[in-house]
Amino acid sequence: MNRSEKEQAVAEIQAKVARAQGMFFTDFSGINVEQITQLRREFRKSGIEYTVVKNTLATIALRNVSGYDAVYDKLVGSTGIAFAYEDAAAPAKIIQKFKEKNEKFGVKACVIEKTVYDGSKLKELAALPSRAEAVASILGSINAPISGVVGALNAVMRDVVGVLEAIEKKKAA
Repeated sequence: MNRSEKEQAVAEIQAKVARAQGMFFTDFSGINVEQITQLRREFRKSGIEYTVVKNTLATIALRNVSGYDAVYDKLVGSTGIAFAYEDAAAPAKIIQKFKEKNEKFGVKACVIEKTVYDGSKLKELAALPSRAEAVASILGSINAPISGVVGALNAVMRDVVGVLEAIEKKKAA
């Protein structure tokens, strides 16, 4: 790889880092091609980009963006980075499922919205609700009082109709 190719690779990594809401640095040594292809398919389904990187180039790109000092010492051995652009916690769920089947697969570090976590925190990050789930929960909480008011108004209307029907039956009898 010549100098211009390295500069281009650093620029690409740097652009991905700047765009990403979440990044998961993985160690894929001991994983065969079939398994890594399966992982990439799962990532693609969720709009996550997985890239194998050279540690020195990744370090340079991270230094250019700044704020990722805690990741530098983790960039040792085989490194792949999962970039999440929409839902920062989505890769955690996929990696956790994959890791249960493939124990050799490791997570070096996790970055969610510029906060660096150790790879051992993967289980907790995988338990976080996705962005869509969080929004739905918030909207459900906001909507609950409104639906209660609507239910109460409907009950009053139903009671009024019931009273009017009773009066009508009484007059008819």
